[in-house]
Amino acid sequence: MRKANPAMAYQKKGKIKTKQYQPSIRITQDWCAWDSETLVADADDQLESPLAVLTLIQANIRKSPADVSFIVRLPEDIDESVWLFEHLRLVCLQLNHLVALLLPECIPSVEECREMKAGEWQYLCAAHSSPQPLKEYPQCSAIDYIIHTLDGAGALLNNTKLFPSRVTIPLASKKHFSAIARRLYRVFAHAWFHHRVIFDEFENETSLYRRFFALCTVEFK
Repeated sequence: MRKANPAMAYQKKGKIKTKQYQPSIRITQDWCAWDSETLVADADDQLESPLAVLTLIQANIRKSPADVSFIVRLPEDIDESVWLFEHLRLVCLQLNHLVALLLPECIPSVEECREMKAGEWQYLCAAHSSPQPLKEYPQCSAIDYIIHTLDGAGALLNNTKLFPSRVTIPLASKKHFSAIARRLYRVFAHAWFHHRVIFDEFENETSLYRRFFALCTVEFK
């Protein structure tokens, strides 16, 4: 098979010219190391952007990932519902990293993971119809429950009927935040009770549970 030429040809003023691309680009943290203070310098203009609040939260996390009080503290110029909405979206996104770490050992053949449990508590998956006898309709394994929970939360937060804008949140849609947070907590709880080593390593690196806990119980009681 003929190898592709790394030089890319393009048309310019009737002439064929070539542009040589580097085979790889060294990635550094500088490309996304914007200053969070500059993001709100022109609040009237910048906060109208659909991604402004998410960008601010991400910048705060990069600046002080372990300072969860600073990360979840509601800025004066930002609507509370929008702040919660973007934080929950980001928690769902980052929880997928924890799921990837759990996959090798959170398997149905392990007794603690055959069903979704957190210590002595057992949870039934909301992705299915009313619970049926276990022998006829086996409930989700823990990892299936976790994946269904994140899929469901993501689908809800991306529902354009409930959340038509990322700049303003309808009052009636805010009620879904508590239900999402309650189910996300169970993901953390299962990892803490039954996969403690993985949980601790993930938490030490991200402080995600501490941030989630502060968001749900301290900043917004």
